[in-house]
Amino acid sequence: MMKSNITFGVSTWLWQSPFTTNSIALFPKIKRMGFDVVEIPLENPSLVDVAQVKQALGDNGLTPTVCIVFGDDKDLTAADPVLHDNCFEFAKRCFEQAKELEVNFVAGPLYAAVGKARLATDEQRKIEWDRSVKNLRKLASLAREHALQIALEPLNRFESDLINTADEVMRLIGDINEDCVKVALDGFHMTIEENNIRKAINSVGDKLIHVQVSENHRGIPGTGLTPWQDFADGLKDIEYNGAMVIESFTPEIKELAAAVNIWRKLADDQDSFAKQGLEFLKRTFND
Repeated sequence: MMKSNITFGVSTWLWQSPFTTNSIALFPKIKRMGFDVVEIPLENPSLVDVAQVKQALGDNGLTPTVCIVFGDDKDLTAADPVLHDNCFEFAKRCFEQAKELEVNFVAGPLYAAVGKARLATDEQRKIEWDRSVKNLRKLASLAREHALQIALEPLNRFESDLINTADEVMRLIGDINEDCVKVALDGFHMTIEENNIRKAINSVGDKLIHVQVSENHRGIPGTGLTPWQDFADGLKDIEYNGAMVIESFTPEIKELAAAVNIWRKLADDQDSFAKQGLEFLKRTFND
């Protein structure tokens, strides 16, 4: 069994939201901390000068990854096709920027609007599942036009009622049946929804192209209840060689903190969060 060779990154969400051109001021610090990857959440592409961002990435020796989410006005499962069109229009702008940044995938829970979590009937769930499949095929075609893959991320039950587990996202990918549709797994959501993290990772196998992590309480990796050895063993089992990105959020941005239900400080400060998290991840996954 080959040892996994993981590169470590951090999301700019740990410090800021939304990402703008001015967020490149974070890049020197992120590199000094020892990260090789920076995750760019594209919330509003009009705030981003991609040429400047690309230059700053090169200047600091950082590799980008890109993630996006769909909010209330963007939902591939909605009855209103206007909300589908909003997704496609937004995704197209993000895909164009991702292509300019020379990434090869865009990750996120793109199957539905984040926060859409209801006690829907089986009939309604089937209708929305089928809408998601149909629209994700269109999204996959749009991604291919930009030489990109899309990595679908399961969310916990409080943030989505459609896809919560590795098994569910694999079933969705099977129904979509497009080669460019892959998987991103987030350890925070997995600690809520999976029975066994190692088995969940193995069930995804080579479809896994991106990993995000924080603790089960969204805090610093290594300070909570996450079964990290199972996580490491699972990634070694499938010979995962992609990025592992710390994704959490600053409580200082009140709108963002409210959206992800962070009501208290999770670290003394966000720099300490990143540094301590990286030290733990390097010991756990690459030592």
